[in-house]
Amino acid sequence: MCATDGGDEKRSDGQDEQALFSALLEDSAEDLYENAPCGFLSTLLDGQIARINTTLLDWLGRRREDLVGHQHFSDLLTVGGRIYHETHFAPLLRMKGEVRGVALELKAADGSRLPVLVTSTVKTGADGEPLLIRTTVFDARDRRAYEQELLRARQESERERERLQQLTRTLQQTLLPPTLATVPGLDVDAYYHTASTDEVGGDFYDLFPLRAGTWGLFLGDVCGKGAGAAAITSLTRYTLRAAAVYDSDPAAVLKNLNTVLNHEYNGADPRFCTVVFGLITPDDDGYGFRITLASGGHPPALLLRADGTADYVHTPGGQLIGVLSDPCIGTVDLRLEAGDTLLLYTDGLTEAHTANGADRLGDEALLGFARSLAPTGAPRAVAAVRELLDALGTGVDDDTAVLSVGVPVAPGPDSPTAAPPAPPTA
Repeated sequence: MCATDGGDEKRSDGQDEQALFSALLEDSAEDLYENAPCGFLSTLLDGQIARINTTLLDWLGRRREDLVGHQHFSDLLTVGGRIYHETHFAPLLRMKGEVRGVALELKAADGSRLPVLVTSTVKTGADGEPLLIRTTVFDARDRRAYEQELLRARQESERERERLQQLTRTLQQTLLPPTLATVPGLDVDAYYHTASTDEVGGDFYDLFPLRAGTWGLFLGDVCGKGAGAAAITSLTRYTLRAAAVYDSDPAAVLKNLNTVLNHEYNGADPRFCTVVFGLITPDDDGYGFRITLASGGHPPALLLRADGTADYVHTPGGQLIGVLSDPCIGTVDLRLEAGDTLLLYTDGLTEAHTANGADRLGDEALLGFARSLAPTGAPRAVAAVRELLDALGTGVDDDTAVLSVGVPVAPGPDSPTAAPPAPPTA
């Protein structure tokens, strides 16, 4: 008995579903046309409206009798839409027989604008001759609102990026000296190349007076980028200057910096840097300068001699600053005579990609570049490196700092006068 009742219920449900489906099939084509979820209209070949559905009339707030046989499709468009219709839409429709998904605006009876997407096709007869134009109109108000919101979001994002870049530039400038100290008898120049306008780099340099007749200089690179690197850079710069006043011995200066970094960053996120510190004093004869360099894991400086030679100034054994509690600090003494130039740089230069994008510039190519440049003065050496960085373009993916000091052959920044060579191709 129960099984029979269950069968009757299933048959009843099936009959109801069949009846509903049949009712849907009996829906008239006329009703589907008039109340479709999109607008329909048919026009003669000259654009005169021959038929329009209720959906489109409701969107426009217009009456059928005011449009059919009296107005053209272009009359429903805004001024800009009419111009586009006459100059682009209609000619393209005549040529191709179909135009799809064109964004236009219709004028509603109340004066408002209705953004729409329009598709038109030309209906032809059996002989291939065009008879009329069928047009489908889709309401694009939601899409327009979405596009406008997307545009506002993009504009706000661009403004936010501009503010961030301005903040980055300002912060970067605070980490660099506004001017370098003037050393009588010595040419001095520096340059900072920013690889990204969105992040603060960790490169730094400075040249400053100590006691009478003595100057300190340093150049280095903090690991990482962004706000964290900026904080380390600021701490490093001020520590180096303060330590040099306390004890100007270059090795002692770097050991003091190492102690500070170890004390401040000895947890799970240790911070370190590479740095070279130099002490400059004029020779007793007044014709040259003595420089003592101490390096903590930094790339070797380049010495460009007056005789046209150039070589690296190695400081063997120098270890990273901030990693070990008692690092080995490599030191070296050298003398700058008339025509000699010392060039300090960070590894953004040697690690830049060359023109082919596959190889790094590397130490050998940079040395060859320096040898082709020598002899030269500090300003020209920095200018040549700047041109090299510009030539490498997007291959320079890390900030690069350059600091150069040189003894001119004769007083003035333009001696010697050797022209910068062409950038190396590695």
